[in-house]
Amino acid sequence: MALPLLPGFSRRRNTGGENFHRSQICGYSNNVRKLFEDKPGIGGELLPGQTLKITSSVFPEGVGSGPPSWIAFDKQVLCFDAYFEEEVPEKHQELYRIRHCKIYFYLEDDTIQVTEPVVKDSGINQGTILRRGLVPLPPPHEDQFYTMYHFNINTEITLYGRKYKIIDCDLYTKNFLRKLGIRLNPPASRPDDPYTTARQKRYLESTNPFHPYERFDTLKQFLEFDGQVLGFSCVWNDPELKISDPRELVLRYYLSDDTIDIREILPPNSGRDVVPFFLKRDKLPKNAPAAPYHPGTITNYTLLNVLGKSERNKGYYIRDVLQTGAVHREFYKDSDLKIGAVINVWGRQILLCDCDEFTKEHYRKKYGIVDFTPIQYKTPPPPKPEKIIPPYNGFGSEEDSLSSCKGVVIKTAHKDYRQFLVKDRYGMDSNILRYAAKLITDIPVDKDRKFIISFFLSDDTISVFEYAERNSGIAGGKFLERGRIKKPGQELFKSEPSEYYKAQDLFVGARVCFHGHNFLLVDAEEYTFNYMEKNANEFPMANICAILNKLKSMTESHAKEIRKTFAITDPENTNVIGYDTFRNWIVSVAAGVFSEHEIMTLGRHYGIRDESQTDLLFLLSVAQDKLKKNAFEYFEQLNTMFLYNDREK
Repeated sequence: MALPLLPGFSRRRNTGGENFHRSQICGYSNNVRKLFEDKPGIGGELLPGQTLKITSSVFPEGVGSGPPSWIAFDKQVLCFDAYFEEEVPEKHQELYRIRHCKIYFYLEDDTIQVTEPVVKDSGINQGTILRRGLVPLPPPHEDQFYTMYHFNINTEITLYGRKYKIIDCDLYTKNFLRKLGIRLNPPASRPDDPYTTARQKRYLESTNPFHPYERFDTLKQFLEFDGQVLGFSCVWNDPELKISDPRELVLRYYLSDDTIDIREILPPNSGRDVVPFFLKRDKLPKNAPAAPYHPGTITNYTLLNVLGKSERNKGYYIRDVLQTGAVHREFYKDSDLKIGAVINVWGRQILLCDCDEFTKEHYRKKYGIVDFTPIQYKTPPPPKPEKIIPPYNGFGSEEDSLSSCKGVVIKTAHKDYRQFLVKDRYGMDSNILRYAAKLITDIPVDKDRKFIISFFLSDDTISVFEYAERNSGIAGGKFLERGRIKKPGQELFKSEPSEYYKAQDLFVGARVCFHGHNFLLVDAEEYTFNYMEKNANEFPMANICAILNKLKSMTESHAKEIRKTFAITDPENTNVIGYDTFRNWIVSVAAGVFSEHEIMTLGRHYGIRDESQTDLLFLLSVAQDKLKKNAFEYFEQLNTMFLYNDREK
């Protein structure tokens, strides 16, 4: 089997009976198998070209087996600052150059890399001088490579014939070498390249102007006040328009760069063209003329023609340091703007009349101004004529007829969507108040008819249904379509909107009239009572505090009689009386002042309920609801299970 060629070997014929074994060309280094190992000859004698390698060290070995170097020193690099001298034989301005560089020593495989920082406009190919790799020692030890022990501060090393002077290293390198027991030399000075120093001096002299430019640093002001604008309301009395009112303007002062822009507020039907700006944003000079300056009058600096035109039609100019003939302008600042001040806007006198809240706060903090009384410049507008709404004519609804009087284009009357969203049905909360009612009539057939009146809180509509009773001769069902119902006794053709029944108008004992049918509300469902008591601030008939205060004011002088009445009613001293007795006593004492709903509210507040029955009913309702939602159908098995668990009955 033929072996591949190794670096430094040539293929030749084996004529001397030489037999190679794998153990002779393979070995280990740092517990890693390698292809070639330099072993001594027979008897331990060194072969020609071999040197003795010291395996022992003055430092004790670590306890346990250490990891390989490419794992222990992964991504760990020693960094040295160095320089080298390069001869320049082809230039008489410089004999040599000093080039600064950095030497990197990679601990994982003892490789070296040399790089030179790039200097702008140096004219030299800079960057990587020596690519990463193993570097042999200079002769006569070229068979060995550089290790970390060959590096120290203030020493010279030779890499491929070029001498590098190490002047310093970073902190990590110093700590690492100290841990190895290497005594570091003091850092050396960093020499400068004489040619580069001379070029920099010459460059600064050539680029430095004879008279430096004036520099105004506005970055701090921009960063501090960016986005902050002062706003003023102002007026301008246009001399060309003597009859009309003064022209209204809005002045804005930008604190970031001390610029001003002005916009005009045009009234409707003014006849003027709409322009974006009355004054474009810029710095506003004080005492500015009505006409702008001529071109070239305002410049940053002045140039003087020294020699005039030469033969080549070129002039020579220098900058006028004294700024002879320059126009010095003073611009408006925020300190010049205040209510009542008159500013000159290119010959137009503008009066500042008012400012916004941010501007007031700015002047309070910066200048301590507290008086911001606005200046009235407008004549008070004439009072608006009272809008007379014609009476309702009977066509359509009142809302549609009223909207036709508000504008030429008739718009549909808007509903109260907020009330609809808040009071609409949500989950088990229906927001519908239901009452039991009967007709108030002298007809015997109609006296026994029973009705359910439903009031919808979402839109204040009412619907009426009638109970269907057998053999009554009256078909039950819908009695009144759902809708808003007007209160009786109102004029039909009038300008004011009609009043409709509200939720507060319906309570137990109330008499209502729906389109000529008089109803008496005799009872309400449990949800209605709970809702009215929960929202007692909206329903005075269910407000227990107001009812108690009214009862206290009426019975305060009859305290002894009330105690005797309760003692006669409760001979066994159980402190409990029946509801009918309590109601009759309230009716006799109040003499018709209390409504039936108020009496029922008192009874519900002080009534004693059977808690066991309440809990049982609640349990049954919850169980039925759960079974219905889950579509439960195995009632026979459920009944059998109940009988089995309740064997003692």
